Parts: sequence; C-alpha cells; structure tokens
Amino acid sequence: MPEEVLFKSEQTQDRAEIASVLRTVADNLESGDSLTFTQGSESVTMDPPARPTFEVKAEREGPTGGPHELSVELELEWDERDEGESADDADLLVE
Repeated sequence: MPEEVLFKSEQTQDRAEIASVLRTVADNLESGDSLTFTQGSESVTMDPPARPTFEVKAEREGPTGGPHELSVELELEWDERDEGESADDADLLVE
C-alpha cells in the first residue's frame, strides 16, 4: 500500500522542547481533542479514535562495526474507517 506523507517535521531540539510537544500530544489524547501539527505554512489535523494502536520502537541503525544511529519511534496508527478497537496486549511500561 503506498504511503502518503501528510506532514513531516524533523529538527534538533533540546529535551525540554521535545517533552513539551509530547506533553501537548498526551494532553490532547487524554482529553479526546484533535491533534494539529503546524510548521510554517504546513498544517495537518488528525482525530485519533479512542483506542488507536500504539507502537514503540527502539532501533540501532548503521554499518556493521561502524558508527550507529540510535532512535526511539512512537507511533499511533488507526484505520480511517474504524474506531481502532483491537485485542489487548501486555501493558507497556516506560521507566
């Protein structure tokens, strides 16, 4: 299935700035509000359902024996046609 990027932002920020963005996303998710992402003239608003799929991925990428890039990816997924209902898995813990 082809991927259509609706919005993308990538920039270096300090931890406090990143935490502020994540906190706003978390607050909007908790209250059931839409998520609107804006940068310059680009903007997208999305309405996650009550139970989207939440994916957490920690990765190390790079050549064998060479320098690596580490990343943490947080992703919400849902089908535009449903309410995101899925089977419950074990709870995710973040420490």
